[in-house]
Amino acid sequence: MSYQKLTGILSICRKAGKMIFGFALTKEALLAGTVAGVLTASDLSVKTCKEVNYYCQKQKIPVCSIPLTISEIGMITGRSAGVIAVSDKGFFDRIYQLCQNTELSD
Repeated sequence: MSYQKLTGILSICRKAGKMIFGFALTKEALLAGTVAGVLTASDLSVKTCKEVNYYCQKQKIPVCSIPLTISEIGMITGRSAGVIAVSDKGFFDRIYQLCQNTELSD
């Protein structure tokens, strides 16, 4: 996977206003039915991962663990968060696709 492609799509998605940052706001958006998918940071706590997966399964929303830490996400998007809800299916599908190939390269 291209690190540049992943960081680029995350940046564009944020600029388009299609990201919701943080677990509490993601949970609210999930319950409201406005989420296409949820992204989790590679260094997210096990407890939070379990909670995210629980709410996503309940709402039948896919979860994608991205190979970036919370601080790396912060550098790319301007907001440090371990849980990000993506409200646009096209953006989420592309990010998910990029993350399926787990090897990052420049």
